[in-house]
Amino acid sequence: MLVVKVKDGEKIERALKRLKRKFRDTKVLQTLRDKKQFTKKSVEKRQNLKKAQYIQSLREKENM
Repeated sequence: MLVVKVKDGEKIERALKRLKRKFRDTKVLQTLRDKKQFTKKSVEKRQNLKKAQYIQSLREKENM
């Protein structure tokens, strides 16, 4: 359970922003979406490989 304590004099918007950041960093929503539908291991591996290739190509372009 995510808990965000609002400090004295702190704006609610700021506390909401911290809550949303914690929620995003824990990847709760992402795991819920992933578990909605079963994916085969081979498909998962293929997606991870494709993602790694994309990140590597971005890093190579950055170094040029």
